[in-house]
Amino acid sequence: MDPNETTEPRSNNSRVLLWVALVLVLLGINGVLFYLNQQKGQKNEELTTEVKAKDTKLQDQIKQYESLKADFERQSQELQALGLSNDSLEAKIASVNADLLKLRSFRAGSFSIAQQSLFKRRAQNLESQLRKRDEDIAQLKKDNETLYTETTTLKQKQNKLTDTISTIVRSNQELSEKVGVASRLQSENIKVAIITSKNKEKDDDKSEFKAKRVEKVKVTFNLARNDVSPKETKAIYMRILEPDGAALYNLSTGGGTFTVDGQEAFYTQKQDVVYDNSKQKLDFVYAKGAEYKKGQHTVELYESGQLMGKTTFTLK
Repeated sequence: MDPNETTEPRSNNSRVLLWVALVLVLLGINGVLFYLNQQKGQKNEELTTEVKAKDTKLQDQIKQYESLKADFERQSQELQALGLSNDSLEAKIASVNADLLKLRSFRAGSFSIAQQSLFKRRAQNLESQLRKRDEDIAQLKKDNETLYTETTTLKQKQNKLTDTISTIVRSNQELSEKVGVASRLQSENIKVAIITSKNKEKDDDKSEFKAKRVEKVKVTFNLARNDVSPKETKAIYMRILEPDGAALYNLSTGGGTFTVDGQEAFYTQKQDVVYDNSKQKLDFVYAKGAEYKKGQHTVELYESGQLMGKTTFTLK
């Protein structure tokens, strides 16, 4: 047998074994690498899940604080509407804004469990304060509504009282006016006579006289009964109007001015009489001191600026 024939198979077997060993090593290395990759992938998935969970909690916490801020701002507006001070709420809103800034500055992975717990407790405390203040605001609104109702009722009563007082005042004014009208004196039985230069008194049923014979004009009348008019001193005025409407007026013969219907007017003579409601008789005697005009003259009698009566006489 040739020695070379034995050596060559052995060499081939060794090579096969070497390749087999190498393949096995490679397979082992690949198995290890596959296992390690599997472990790493699982760990990465766990980390990703944890980060997502933290991010969800962080976003939820931010939303919760945004909601708290909105509620505090709502309460501030409600208190302002009630006309109340809200300094403490403004401070609370500033504090919540500061917390929001901190929360938004966190990265999902950096939002630790301790921080989650801290912000959660703070949020719970703030929510408790919100509920308490909402209750207080609700009570304030209720009190305001009650006060508004009471004020409205009181105002309505006051308006009714004002209307009643106005009605009473108006009634009193109307009554005073009626009493004033009713208390006005009236003259009765007005008669005109003349006194001649010879001091003789002449009268005429038609009240017609010759002008050249008139020295004085005498007017007599009675004060009519009036149970409403007070018994007191009354100022009685007489006006003699000439045919042209001018009033005979002379200070030296007792003339002057008085007010009639809000305007100043001349009177011929005046008497102060104590009225006693006895139909007392009065007379005026007037001397012009000059020739009288011919034509119709008018005699007017007044008390307190109110016309009591009038008559006419004619001089020919």
